[in-house]
Amino acid sequence: MMSTKAFTLVPAIEREQLLSDRDRGLLECVECCGRNLYVGTSDCFVYHFLLEEKTLPGGSATFTATRQLHRHLGFKKAVSELRAASALSRLLVLCDGCISLVHMLSLEPVPSGARIKGATAFALNENPVSGDPFCVEVCIISVKRRTIQVFLVYEDRVQIVREVSTPEQPLAVAVDGHFLCLALTTQYIILNYSTGAAQDLFPFCSEERRPIVKRIGRQEFLLAGPGGLGMFATVAGISQRAPVRWSENVIGAAVCFPYVVALDDEFITVHSMLDQQQKQTLPFKEGHILQDFEGRVIVATSKGVYILVPLPLEKQIQDLLASHRVEEALVLAKGARRNIPKEKFQVMYRRILLQAGFIQFAQLQFLEAKELFRSGQLDVRELISLYPLLLPTSSSFTRSHPPLHEFADLNQLTQGDQDKVAKCKRFLMSYLNEVRSTEVANGYKEDIDTALLKLYAEADHDSLLDLLVTENFCLLPDSAAWLEKHKKYFALGLLYHYNHQDAAAVQLWVSIVNGDIQDSTRSDLYEYIVDFLTYSTDPDLVWRHADWVLQRSQEVGVQVFTKRPLDEQQSGFNPDDIISCLKKYPQALVKYLEHLVTERRLQKEEYHTHLAVLYLDEVLQQRPCTPDKDAEVTETQAKLRRLLQESDLYRVHFLMDRTRGAGLPLESAILHGKLEQHEEALHILVHELADFPAAEDYCLWRSEGRDPPYRQRLFHLLLAVYLGPGPAAPARTVAAVDLLNRHAVEFDAAQVLQLLPGTWSVQLLRPFLMGAMRDSIHARRTTQVAVGLARSENLIYKYDKGMCGLLTQTRLWEPGWQW
Repeated sequence: MMSTKAFTLVPAIEREQLLSDRDRGLLECVECCGRNLYVGTSDCFVYHFLLEEKTLPGGSATFTATRQLHRHLGFKKAVSELRAASALSRLLVLCDGCISLVHMLSLEPVPSGARIKGATAFALNENPVSGDPFCVEVCIISVKRRTIQVFLVYEDRVQIVREVSTPEQPLAVAVDGHFLCLALTTQYIILNYSTGAAQDLFPFCSEERRPIVKRIGRQEFLLAGPGGLGMFATVAGISQRAPVRWSENVIGAAVCFPYVVALDDEFITVHSMLDQQQKQTLPFKEGHILQDFEGRVIVATSKGVYILVPLPLEKQIQDLLASHRVEEALVLAKGARRNIPKEKFQVMYRRILLQAGFIQFAQLQFLEAKELFRSGQLDVRELISLYPLLLPTSSSFTRSHPPLHEFADLNQLTQGDQDKVAKCKRFLMSYLNEVRSTEVANGYKEDIDTALLKLYAEADHDSLLDLLVTENFCLLPDSAAWLEKHKKYFALGLLYHYNHQDAAAVQLWVSIVNGDIQDSTRSDLYEYIVDFLTYSTDPDLVWRHADWVLQRSQEVGVQVFTKRPLDEQQSGFNPDDIISCLKKYPQALVKYLEHLVTERRLQKEEYHTHLAVLYLDEVLQQRPCTPDKDAEVTETQAKLRRLLQESDLYRVHFLMDRTRGAGLPLESAILHGKLEQHEEALHILVHELADFPAAEDYCLWRSEGRDPPYRQRLFHLLLAVYLGPGPAAPARTVAAVDLLNRHAVEFDAAQVLQLLPGTWSVQLLRPFLMGAMRDSIHARRTTQVAVGLARSENLIYKYDKGMCGLLTQTRLWEPGWQW
């Protein structure tokens, strides 16, 4: 058990104020109503005091009781009970089995002499059912065996309402509405005196201890249960609260939310209704009265009256927090909701949550701290301010007053333990990353993101770059200085870029690549710069660094021009200007011209010619000193041939002059073909290169998209070359036969037969002849079909024309017809 100072015991009436030296009476009962305090004694006196409460400068309370009147009731026995009925200005006094009515101020009996006889104990109904404001409901334990009586008490009269029998003799009673909570000889019960329905609660032994029955709220009672337990029970016979454990020999109990106060022979104990723990113990001997009156708890001995003054709940909570008893403080704070106005409670509770959060934070209980910070809607700058230098220099933040914690900064909190410091910084990184996109960050985004950047940079955290390439609110002056301090130059460039200072960013990255400053964040930084410039919309920036990227790598550097988005290519990047820039970089120039010709397909003669010339120059440089007919075709030569074949824009005569005598027969053949000089082209392919497949491909290439006669002319020309005089006649003969057999449909069979030598056998030309015959028959039949269709169409036309003339003549002779 950990103690909590919930109450202070303050004297209200000492014996000297109550009784004179010659008086022998002892204090028997107490009643308090507002400022009026009444005391009943063993010698049948009733005393009236006015109670004044004062608060001292230190916050403690004192009470002064001024005696007003006292009166003897005329009996020889002690005053057993006092109850004030303020609505009637009456005091109900039980003495010698009789309840008398006296005036609250004069203590005079009512003139009518109204009284209730035969009562051993009584209780007022604080939840009356009569609805009459000019009476009070009183429930008495009657001297009649096993009987409870209900009365209505007016200013000067009493009226019995109900008499109810009980299973056993009642010893104590509390009442709420129609419900009686009774302590019988062996058990507690709930009894509805209107319906007579009874509900057993739990056993009770009257021989072992004094019964306690207290109404503590609407339809709820507090009872002294077995085993030293304070039990709660509702009128439905159930318990909605866990019991509290108090002394076995408890004398009295009272409720001052959220506490249950119990009295035994030696102590006053205070128990929480929220967590059922004993919170405070006050030594108090010879006490025999403990009652609560409108929230004021009074204890008394036979010689004096004392008041248990509760400390303000906020003070109690702060004391718990000061002792780092976070859970207890939060439980108490939640329980205080019912006693504090809503708006005030919300402000107070938020502050308590935040205080608790910082206590948990200081104990490195980060998960608990985070939940408390969230629930308390922490101004996250309170947390950031604990970390030296993390808040921007321009921040206007000042810590909460009074402070939420006792720490100057993180170093004091951790006592310089670097392991703890590192853990705290990791927590702050995680927490700021979570809250930066929530409502918590509203108004503080610059502070949060700047602090987060500093933490990432200091810890060399991978998330630094993620922060800078997404939307952020990092303040440039603070962030730039911090990144430079920690040598995060690549990240600094990203920061410059985010703040629209691309020139500064690129210059910084260039310095890293050049080795002027060291930063190993990206091993591919050169490629990153090229990519950055490729997508930059600032032409000046690109031109300023074009030479630098090309000098490091022509093949990669040229991408700033070749991979640029098409919609930006026309803005500040004229192809002619780029070509002029690339003249110093031949590899890059070739790549760029390829981009213009093959990717963008620009139809401009000079680009195509320029590219072809560059290919040709490279091919010539790559060729060995002694031309080798069987040398492997290089990639550049293949590109040259493809360009010469596919493009119709380059200057053919110019290239023809460049290739003449250069030992490039295939390229020359292609150029002759472009000039429609097919005989020269085929002569090169057949006689110089003896490349018969290339000769066939040539015919197919040049006749692509042309009419059949043009295609036929090319194949006849190739056949003539094969059959003409010259070296390698046998090979050409085989090539001619293969040409005829593979492309029979491309030839005029009649002309071919006239050209062929008479020594060739039919079997040799069988595929050609069969193809020619099939084609001839197909052509004849197609012609016949066409003629038949034409005749049918002609007949239909004649028939339609004849019918039209006949109808016209018929209508001319119809009656009434007029032109």
